[in-house]
Amino acid sequence: MSVLKTFRESVCAGALIALGGSVFLGAENRTAGAVLFALALLCISYKGYYLYTGKVCYLRVHTLRSVGLMLLCGLSGNLLTVWLLGRLVCLAVPTLGLRAETLCAAKLEQSLLQTFLRGVFCGNLVYLAVSIFKENGSPLPILYAVPAFILSGFEHSIADLFYFSAASVPGETVLGFMAAVIIGNTLGGLALPLLMPKEET
Repeated sequence: MSVLKTFRESVCAGALIALGGSVFLGAENRTAGAVLFALALLCISYKGYYLYTGKVCYLRVHTLRSVGLMLLCGLSGNLLTVWLLGRLVCLAVPTLGLRAETLCAAKLEQSLLQTFLRGVFCGNLVYLAVSIFKENGSPLPILYAVPAFILSGFEHSIADLFYFSAASVPGETVLGFMAAVIIGNTLGGLALPLLMPKEET
């Protein structure tokens, strides 16, 4: 896969995460919003777009040298897209920005350790959802796993940056938070496959 193709697919994935985040912010019922957000990851999976949290799970299958650049490119495309769309959503629908402010204020009250651990648990669920979908094409793991990590308060790095952008939170304020959740998502996504024998992946 070329770097340009990876970046294009990561932009598409970021756009879908931003749409899912917008729906979640706009939903009057938190559970309904979480369920509808799952459609974003479902569409990403069916279309084969490049979402960092779904791709990093397979890091051990290949050498770091062969996929490291792609992962960095994909993460950059995801984050750049959700940041830009977060600003546009705030401009287009100010009420969503206000709701994002409330959501983000609660996130920033967490310690970095809490954020990291919530990122790990989210990574676990994303790995399970994506890997089972990849094995048998069933959408059910995605439709259950996404609401599960949202309603549990676990942290998804790409979605989080969308919320921070929509809330107009300064970048320097969220730098530590984002680093903690990205590392958590990465380790959480790798944890379960690393516990399995290599030949089973």
